[in-house]
Amino acid sequence: MPRLLAAASALAVAAGATTMTISLVATPGSWLAGYVSETGTSGMPHAIPYRCGLLLLALGVALLGLALRRPLTTPGLSAAAVLAGISGAVPCTNQCPLPPYELTTPADVVHAAATILGMLTLAATMASLWYAHERPAVRRLAALGVCLTVPLGAALGLTMLFAGRGPLAATLERLLLLEAVIWLISTAAAAAFPASTSSGPRLIHSPPQAS
Repeated sequence: MPRLLAAASALAVAAGATTMTISLVATPGSWLAGYVSETGTSGMPHAIPYRCGLLLLALGVALLGLALRRPLTTPGLSAAAVLAGISGAVPCTNQCPLPPYELTTPADVVHAAATILGMLTLAATMASLWYAHERPAVRRLAALGVCLTVPLGAALGLTMLFAGRGPLAATLERLLLLEAVIWLISTAAAAAFPASTSSGPRLIHSPPQAS
């Protein structure tokens, strides 16, 4: 069952991320400008597919938590899934305004808070897997995930605070989301395959027989 859940998680995350990407690219204008969440705002031509893709990705995150079944990992991924679902269910307004440079609405605050907390929770879950999981492949993926998520997230946060919406924030956000999706799919794929229990064939020796 855990391996089936992991496989379903990889498929759900891949399908959700693909749907979001297609919606982003198909939206008029440069797909490298603005925040990714702007694709899901009311009035955008592909808002509904984008939000559905995000909800499907959130489902994949929850399934991965059920597949890994660890004391810190399962609650962490479940929380990240709920926060991603809130981000998809509560879209921001036009251009996703954020303080301190723009006036925001309650929906903008809820959307941004859910997105930021979801990424922080995901990073903390990566750290817990790096520290405690028994599978070397999962630990290595988690270590790489932490080493990429933390600096990218910090750079994005500082950019949003000191520069606001712009090409740099857009690039950093897309890199952070791409890294998170790759980590989720890779970890789910690693969990879907059983670990090798031996490095080669065993030699079976029969006990000596008395003459």
